[in-house]
Amino acid sequence: MTADPAIGALNSLLRNVEIEDHDEALKLANAAIRAAPKGSRSSDLTTAQHTRVVALLKLDRFDDALRAIAEGGASLEEVCPLEKAYALYKTGQLEEAWAILQQQKGAARGLKHLTAQVAYRAEKFEYAATIYRELLVGFGKDQDGGRYGEENDLRINLLAANAQLEWQGKGWAVPEDQKQPGREELEAFETSYNAACGCLARGDYAKASMLLKRARDLCEASEDLSDEEKKAELLPILVQQAHVATKLGKLDEAASLHKSITLSEIPDASTRLVAQSNTLVLQAESNPFMAQRLFESLPDVKTGNDRLFEYQTSMLQRNKHMIDLRAQKFSGVQKAATRILSKEPAPAISSPFKADLGVLNAAAACELSTGKEALRRILPLLDSRPDDVGLLLTIIQLYIQLNNPAPALDLLEAFFKRLETATTTDHADVRFAPGLVALAVALYRLQGRHSAIRSELAKAAAHWQKKEETSSEGSGSGSGSGNGNLSLVREAGIELLHSSHPTDLAVAGNAFSQLVTAQPSDRLGRAGLVASFATSDFAKVQPHLDALPSVDQLLLLGGGVDIKALIEAGVAHPPPPPLSAASQSKKRKLLGDESSKDKQQQQQQPAKKQRRARKNKLPKNNYDPDKQPDPERWLPLRDRSSYRPPKGKKGKKSRGGGGADTTQGGVVREEHQETLELAGGAGSVKVEKATPGFSSSSGGGAGKNKKKKGGKK
Repeated sequence: MTADPAIGALNSLLRNVEIEDHDEALKLANAAIRAAPKGSRSSDLTTAQHTRVVALLKLDRFDDALRAIAEGGASLEEVCPLEKAYALYKTGQLEEAWAILQQQKGAARGLKHLTAQVAYRAEKFEYAATIYRELLVGFGKDQDGGRYGEENDLRINLLAANAQLEWQGKGWAVPEDQKQPGREELEAFETSYNAACGCLARGDYAKASMLLKRARDLCEASEDLSDEEKKAELLPILVQQAHVATKLGKLDEAASLHKSITLSEIPDASTRLVAQSNTLVLQAESNPFMAQRLFESLPDVKTGNDRLFEYQTSMLQRNKHMIDLRAQKFSGVQKAATRILSKEPAPAISSPFKADLGVLNAAAACELSTGKEALRRILPLLDSRPDDVGLLLTIIQLYIQLNNPAPALDLLEAFFKRLETATTTDHADVRFAPGLVALAVALYRLQGRHSAIRSELAKAAAHWQKKEETSSEGSGSGSGSGNGNLSLVREAGIELLHSSHPTDLAVAGNAFSQLVTAQPSDRLGRAGLVASFATSDFAKVQPHLDALPSVDQLLLLGGGVDIKALIEAGVAHPPPPPLSAASQSKKRKLLGDESSKDKQQQQQQPAKKQRRARKNKLPKNNYDPDKQPDPERWLPLRDRSSYRPPKGKKGKKSRGGGGADTTQGGVVREEHQETLELAGGAGSVKVEKATPGFSSSSGGGAGKNKKKKGGKK
């Protein structure tokens, strides 16, 4: 069928003229389509329909674009798969868009960009980050090259994908050199903001605060944005700044930032919902009942392209339960958590959100109590939900707080045994999850069980190595699940190097081989590989020797330092330590210069212990160094020259008074003594003279001459 000349003229105009006004382009395309005869399937009609679809997309009329594609039929869909996938992506139909993009093999840069965007929105962040890295590497090298400003956009999107991987718990998929922000990330507010989100996901709140401040300053100082655009870009930055201030404990600063945010001015529904949730969590500190009531009225964002990610939804749900706990809604939290956990045969076995629910359920069951009272209430729950990771970790934490790690380790080992008997892959992955393995290692270290530590790390490393090999065989790539635990594999290899057993060294060598394969620039992995196989397999060691520093460099011999010249110049070096008495005696025995007589004397004489010189102790208070101390300070008080006996009766006794007051055994004066000769010439003795008026038969010392006083009759 011959095409209408009017259609050809309109199509020629559309091909040769660049129209900046998309409404005008849409009018021309519609005119060309109306001018076509009914039932026409010419190429000119397809061009006009394609132009109409592009104009509708430029005008953000995505639903109309999908209807226009459907009206064009299969011929139009073959021409514009990119446009259809983009319209489906913008309307939130991610699965349909993903199916179309997967059919496009060997796609151009435009399709790759869209594929990465759809993967990002579908929470396939690892896939999206891989595409962005490929586009960055091929920027300016591919046949279609890359447009001006594309490199900056790719870097922004890659940082966003890396931050989402951190939030998703897959920080292992982010290369180490991309985790720390560089100078390039500080040049634009978008890159600074995304780098701050990555630090926030890793828990580095101080660095996140610095990067957010940098992003805010760059956005406010930008000359390429209008005032309205600056205001729209600053709102998510302020929301994140308030969140970081809350995490850092700066509640007053967080409250001030929340007050500066006008929630109605936030265009994105998801960002607005996150800001409202954070505000209510902060308000729950002072008035949890009002915060709980307001949280119930928050809108639910589940449809469209502007919807929450899974981790954001789980965090909002967790915030709701935490506010309910503050408002003492214990039974409600317990019922809601139990309802979600009971939907799976093995509750909270592989989902971080369900693990959080296990913790919240335990907090509601014990009504926020702690110590032994909390253990008494939540221990029975473990019988009904033995695979609840959150509940298990809560009980272990309570035991640790009570300084009783033994039952905590028993519970963890019993949990490991149940997982090892299971046949599903998820159970095995949870069994050797890095966090649980680290917990077991910490508990073993408290008990000094180093062999158990090596055994646990060896089993974990072997599990992830096996899974890495299975994933590589199935997918043909090395980005399997084993790379997700490089930190665990690294620590396992380092710990196993302390063992001299050949099996442990072999497992350590395999662990470091996996590290080198995943990260060739990791010098620690190369050094560990060399240390593992140095004595058993030199062929595996030799390729990595050039990447490590030589022995001369380590000893500073090859670094431009002449040790001999330094010694000759008079470098002070410590003298050899003196030999002890034991070492000297051993040396004499070896030399044979000790006679048998000296040996006998040495054996007979006991060894004398050397006494250390005691330090002089000076008075702490009122010490005068110029004043001489009393030389008689060590003598007893009675023996000092300055001693004066007290006056009175006691003083007379102490001065040696005679008479009847003289105590038995005291000093007897000469005038009261007489000498008596013993019979038979046996000698003489001195005895005390008899006192006049004293009678031994009277039994009293007063005598009979004294008149007795009469008493009352």
